[in-house]
Amino acid sequence: MADERNPWEVALSQLDKVAERIGLEEEIHERLRHPRRTLIVTFPVRMDDGRMRIFTGYRVHHSLDRGPAKGGIRYHPNVTLDEVKALAMWMTWKCAVVNIPFGGAKGAVVCNPKEMSRGELERLTRRYTTELMILLGPEKDIPAPDVYTDAQTMAWIMDTYSMNVGYSVPSVVTGKPLSVGGSRGREEATGRGVVLTTLEAMKELGIPKDGATVAVQGFGNVGRTVAMLLYREGFRVIGISDSQGGTYNPKGLDVPALTEHKREAGTVVGFPGGEDITNEELLALQCDVLLPAALDHPTTGENADKVRAKIVAEGANGPTTPEADSILYDRGVFVIPDILANAGGVTVSYFEWVQSLQEFFWSEEEVNSRLRDIMVRSFHEVYEVHMREKVDMRLAAYILAVGRVAEAFHTRGLYP
Repeated sequence: MADERNPWEVALSQLDKVAERIGLEEEIHERLRHPRRTLIVTFPVRMDDGRMRIFTGYRVHHSLDRGPAKGGIRYHPNVTLDEVKALAMWMTWKCAVVNIPFGGAKGAVVCNPKEMSRGELERLTRRYTTELMILLGPEKDIPAPDVYTDAQTMAWIMDTYSMNVGYSVPSVVTGKPLSVGGSRGREEATGRGVVLTTLEAMKELGIPKDGATVAVQGFGNVGRTVAMLLYREGFRVIGISDSQGGTYNPKGLDVPALTEHKREAGTVVGFPGGEDITNEELLALQCDVLLPAALDHPTTGENADKVRAKIVAEGANGPTTPEADSILYDRGVFVIPDILANAGGVTVSYFEWVQSLQEFFWSEEEVNSRLRDIMVRSFHEVYEVHMREKVDMRLAAYILAVGRVAEAFHTRGLYP
């Protein structure tokens, strides 16, 4: 049961499985089981009422064999070091599976941003950034937004870093506002990548997209983008949920109207165009595509047998436990794993980094075109391994990604 509770144990079990499958050298396997470095910081922040509070933050570099560290920073009251370590490892595989020149990293601060003012969040971000200065840099470690952080958070990080070095360094972060060197197309990139891989999977499985039914679990940035893009593609979006519950309409939900309802009510529950359902009920809907894009409510060994979708495209990180993977595979459910499905975000982050370094910016059409090329190519590279090795898509993606990282490690050699 540890795999269902601890994300680091899940990440290690996934690596161990692929290492055995590909005959990974024991020394390389052992190296990849340990993060390159882990920084734990505690720092004071002055709150609006004048009190000083101490916060704990993390930054983990898993692997730097293929390039500088890349990974988001999340603010969440329940985040743990094991979670950050797992997310850093998954970032290593995600960058490798789409073949962009980054290693994996992740950061977090244990806090509840919903209970903090904008001023408190800015002071926390700037102090946390100062604590990370020994790691950060456009050639060393490039953070990005994640859970409860956004473009404004990245602007504060970029400004704090720039103030410390004495000149503006837009390339130290990605996911920035356009006004300070952000990339067009970045906000929708993760959801767009999920949609692109889903469409390719449907082609391979012979599922027509006209009238295809979709259920989306989670209605944050990724879930909202996926739902809107598929709605525009002509899909019938029959169910959408958030942390408080879901809404369902077998004839299809009006996604633009639901988006407005969510903005006003703070939840999709109570939407006049659908009937309320629970997250568990959404997971069990009869549909062509299920898109888990939520932090909570993972698919586990206890509920995987309830999934009735033909395709599960993972918009969230780690939404399926190893036990659930086995059950879904045995039942013939086609899973597009997180390290492939939601790699659109880090891919366009790579584009933004390149643009910031060159100070030469692309149109949104060019960004989306380049994203399409990489996501479609990567899907078919993973699908080819899936067919050749007769394994599920997750293991296929890991075979490809771990193989690329191992090759880089082997080629570079061991210093000194």
